Amino acid sequence: MERVATEERPNWQEVAREMGFTFHHSEGQRYWDERAYYRFTLDEVERDIEEPSAELHQMCLVLVDEVVKSEALMHRLAIPEPMRDVVASSWRAGAPSLYGRFDFSYAGAGPAKLLEYNADTPTSIYETALFQWHWLEDMIAAGRLPDDADQYNRLHEALVERFGALLTRGSLIHFSSDADHLEDRQTVRYLEDVARQAGLEPEFVPIDRIGVDADSRFVDEEGVLIAALFKLYPWEDMLREPYAAKLPGTPTLFLEPAWKAVLSNKGMLPLLWERHRGHPNLLPAAFADDSAAAAEIGARYVRKPLFSREGWDIELVDGDARVAGPVGGYGEEGWIVQALAPLPVFDGAHAVIGSWIVGEEPVALSVREDDAAITRDLARYAPHAIA
Repeated sequence: MERVATEERPNWQEVAREMGFTFHHSEGQRYWDERAYYRFTLDEVERDIEEPSAELHQMCLVLVDEVVKSEALMHRLAIPEPMRDVVASSWRAGAPSLYGRFDFSYAGAGPAKLLEYNADTPTSIYETALFQWHWLEDMIAAGRLPDDADQYNRLHEALVERFGALLTRGSLIHFSSDADHLEDRQTVRYLEDVARQAGLEPEFVPIDRIGVDADSRFVDEEGVLIAALFKLYPWEDMLREPYAAKLPGTPTLFLEPAWKAVLSNKGMLPLLWERHRGHPNLLPAAFADDSAAAAEIGARYVRKPLFSREGWDIELVDGDARVAGPVGGYGEEGWIVQALAPLPVFDGAHAVIGSWIVGEEPVALSVREDDAAITRDLARYAPHAIA
C-alpha cells in the first residue's frame, strides 16, 4: 500500500457535473481529491481487507442474534425500552440488509484493525461505486496506469443485484432523506437510479414529509402506502421520534432494517471484543463505565460516544496528549473506550480504509484522508488502484 502523487485529469470537474457529482467540493474545500491515489497489491486487498471483512460481518450477525434476545444487552446499547421489540422483531423476521461499511486502520502491513461499522447510513457510496471507477478507466485510457490496473470495486453491480433480489421487479420503493442536504440527497438520487436499473420503481419523499394514514401505516405526500423504504436517517434517531410509536405495527420494509441499530452502535465494539478477545482484526474495547475493563486498555485509547458520526465528540488519548474531534452533542447515551490504533499517515494525510458490504458479501474499498488524526465530515476522498 502506498500513496502515489499524480496529476488531476484536466476535465474532471466537467465530468463530475455531467455525472451528477455535485458535491465534489464542500464548504469551499475539496472533497474529491485525485491529486494522489492509493496503490494496493492484490494480496493486500484479498488477504487483509476482503477476507477479514467477510469474517467480521458474520461475527456481527451472530452478535445481533445474541443482543436481540437480551434485555440487558439492549439496555447496554441504549436502545429505548419501548422500541426493543421493533429491533428484535426485524431480526426474527429476517428483514434483509442492503449495505454497510467497515472502517479500518490499515497501512499495508499487519492486520487491518476495525475502528467501527457504519452499518446503517454510510455515505460516500456514489463516489466509491461510480466516480472512482470512472477515474480508473480514464487513467488507463490516458496511459497513466497500466492496462491491467484494476480496482477492488464491484459496488455498483452488487447494489443492482441486491435491489433486484430484495423486491419483485416493478415494485414501488420509496427513498427518503433530508431534501435540503446536498450530499444526502445526491446519494439517495444515485440509489434511486440503482433501484431503477434493478427494475424497480423509485419514488422520493422528504424525511419530514412522511405521514401516517388512518390505519397507522406510513404514507408519502400523496397518501400512497410506503411498502418499502430506503431511509438515509439513522435508527438511533428514528427510535426516538414521536412517530416511533407507529413502528411496531407497520408493514413497511425498511432499508436498513431496525436490527442494524445494534451494529451501527459503537457499543458493539466492546461486545465483539468480549466474545472474540485477541482476534487480529479487533481492538481491545470496553464500556467506559466498566472501570476494570477500561483500565485493561491502558493509557492509549479512543473515547467514543455510542452514537457518534463524522468524528463528533471523539477524543484520542495517548498518555498526556489528547486530540478532540468536533463537538456534536453526543455522549448522553453512553461511551466506550477502544485501544488506540492511529491512522497511518501518508504525505501528511491520515488515511482510513472503508470496506463495503452488500448483503453478505464484501465488494469494494474506499479511502478517505484527513489532515487531522480524527476523520471528520470534510475528509477528502481519494481513489485507489490495484497495480
